[in-house]
Amino acid sequence: MLIRRETPADVDAIRSVTAAAFAPSPAEARLVDELRADPGWLPALSLVAVDSSDTVIGHVLCTRAHVSSAPVLGLGPLSVHPDHHTRGVGSALVHAVLGAADALSEPLVALLGDPGYYHRFGFVLSNLHGVLPPDPAWQPHFQVRPLTAYTPALTGPFAYAEPFDRV
Repeated sequence: MLIRRETPADVDAIRSVTAAAFAPSPAEARLVDELRADPGWLPALSLVAVDSSDTVIGHVLCTRAHVSSAPVLGLGPLSVHPDHHTRGVGSALVHAVLGAADALSEPLVALLGDPGYYHRFGFVLSNLHGVLPPDPAWQPHFQVRPLTAYTPALTGPFAYAEPFDRV
């Protein structure tokens, strides 16, 4: 398996992998397309996992988000084709995107997901760092991962890129 940046030739495969990963919901595949067209799109943080035949088997992205008015990142969706679950594809993608985000001097990454899964990557519940989820009901699953450029003054309400508001 290789992790690399998304290319234009990967778009259809990413859509297929995301649709398969989140079936029967089409919302996440549509969200990735909408994020790609949004000003919050960050091409350097859209990564694919490919197998030995260069077939896309997973995808992750981070888009521009904000805590109060400070720029941060929102992670997701993370998609792995069901045929490749439990093989470390998702973990490799998360490690790669966090490393890339840190190398770009981003301060913090936030996501909505299973704390049991994301804890291994250093994510903690957002309230431990004073970051408020867009919906208070998300608090048991809304998490943040401070990166090297993080400062404790980074607190307040979190806002994803605009396409997330339509999911």
